[in-house]
Amino acid sequence: MERTLLLNATFEPLKVISWQKAITLLTQGKVEVIDFYDRDIRGVSITFRLPSILRLLKLVKIKRASKEVRFSRANIYQRDKYTCQYCKTRYPAEDLTFDHVIPQVQGGQATWENIVTACLRCNNRKGGRTPREAGMRLIRQPAKPRWVQVVTMTFGIKNAPLSWRDYLYWNIELNNEG
Repeated sequence: MERTLLLNATFEPLKVISWQKAITLLTQGKVEVIDFYDRDIRGVSITFRLPSILRLLKLVKIKRASKEVRFSRANIYQRDKYTCQYCKTRYPAEDLTFDHVIPQVQGGQATWENIVTACLRCNNRKGGRTPREAGMRLIRQPAKPRWVQVVTMTFGIKNAPLSWRDYLYWNIELNNEG
């Protein structure tokens, strides 16, 4: 069964909800219908056109990402551009790990300044030693990123109903195909 795109009062997309949740919000008077599908939902004594897009009548404040980049494996990989910081080779995420420059056994902490991206081969070669002890060099000293992470929403835009596309425009690449 179809899903419904839920927009904030400002027409900003919030999330995709089930048709049951869409009907509940509609009967509670919390939304207005922007567009419909060509289907009806029938109850014992009532029939609804299935909503494709709903807009909340009251603004929902969205918690924005803080200026701080969250310390996570994905963000470490992003900072290091999916490149082993020892052999300078770029890898897919599944072939990478992270390495403590100063090993934990020597008091190294899990911080932006002590964690780097490493391939499995280099991480095993380095072991529980510092790069100097292992005879290895870092291509760049690790540091906390200065960039601000971007919040992205993934809707599976290629499979989304055409009626949704006007509301999802700011995160998709525009092309000449249509």
